[in-house]
Amino acid sequence: MDMSKDWMDTPRHEKEYQVGVERFLHFAFSSKGVPQGEEIQCPCAKCCNIFWLKRDDIYDHLICHGFVKRYRRWFNHGESLFAMDIDSDIGGEYNCNDNIDELLRDRFRDNTQVDGQNMGPNECAKEFYKLVDEASQELYPGCKGFTRLSFTIRLYLLKCLHGWSNASFTSLLELLKEAMPYLNIPISFDKTKNMVKNLGLDYQKIDACRNDCMLYRNGYENDSSCHVCGISRYIEHHEEEDDVTSSRKPRKVAAKTLRHFPLIPRLQRLFMCTRTVEAMSWHHNERVKDGSLRHPANGQSWKAFDNRHEDFAKEPRNVRLGLASDGFNPFRTLSSTHSTWPVVLMVYNLPPWMSMKPDYFMLSLLIPRPQSPGNDIDIYLQPLIEELKELWESGVETYDCITFLLML
Repeated sequence: MDMSKDWMDTPRHEKEYQVGVERFLHFAFSSKGVPQGEEIQCPCAKCCNIFWLKRDDIYDHLICHGFVKRYRRWFNHGESLFAMDIDSDIGGEYNCNDNIDELLRDRFRDNTQVDGQNMGPNECAKEFYKLVDEASQELYPGCKGFTRLSFTIRLYLLKCLHGWSNASFTSLLELLKEAMPYLNIPISFDKTKNMVKNLGLDYQKIDACRNDCMLYRNGYENDSSCHVCGISRYIEHHEEEDDVTSSRKPRKVAAKTLRHFPLIPRLQRLFMCTRTVEAMSWHHNERVKDGSLRHPANGQSWKAFDNRHEDFAKEPRNVRLGLASDGFNPFRTLSSTHSTWPVVLMVYNLPPWMSMKPDYFMLSLLIPRPQSPGNDIDIYLQPLIEELKELWESGVETYDCITFLLML
């Protein structure tokens, strides 16, 4: 919806503003398919898209209080954060907008409901509105293909794919800014990282013993050597003669570092996203149960597990996971024997055509190894096992965009 919203700046007693409010209400109720007597979020300056009201009440609020500040894109009421080109190739491999509005809508929820009652904004609301503000800013005046956030994410992706150093990335940003001062982009790598970190795409670095004895966590974060074999945590550096007189302390580099990608936030997103929440019950509600083996739920192991844990099996949304791991050579050369081991999870609640697609694979751990970890892989699985135990023993409260609240 790209109609002019200049009427939002006019005095609220004027006819133009009142007609604009009627136009907004017609758009909001029609785009969401909400019946006349039902409720939607009220975008007035008092309710701030937190409270749900009926159409007549929202009209009165908007006349009395006006719209919440800077709510120019009605993303809570069915409008995309970006102007879409209807002639674009929707079926292409990439979309220049990268569905940033869908990512933000699914990553953050500005309200939580219990038994249909609004409980106010959650702790992520400030992060959401900050990113929404970034996402709605133009890359340069009149730009239709990118916004400030989508362009920055694409640059950040190129940095990661091609191994650019942080310094080179900052230099590129400075060059772009110098050549095109009107570009609305961050000016350094640090500012770029701060912009995208709230998207939930980060990971944790956990140092490990080079002999795979332990991880430096849970009370051992500050240790400098392994408490099992005694070997140093860091790579030993032999200083050059020119460095001996330098007053700067040498930087300590860990001999081995595990990358841990938290699982729980990504499972929560499956229930926050309107595209996947219904599919999380597919194995129970839509699977053909004719005795043929088309899905893991048809297998004897699945059925035996359900018989053993009947309370868990009663809730079809409870998450079923498969785990796989294998080594690969990240250096693309046969002369190197280095092997890095990713640990990947698949969600078996989903139908086969979704659960077996890379889009729904969840990278949980990235184990650095010159060789296969063998039986020592259990050391590296500790962060994942702790998350799984938390999910199994106590559960995690999450937002379900259909039934409002769920305990994973």
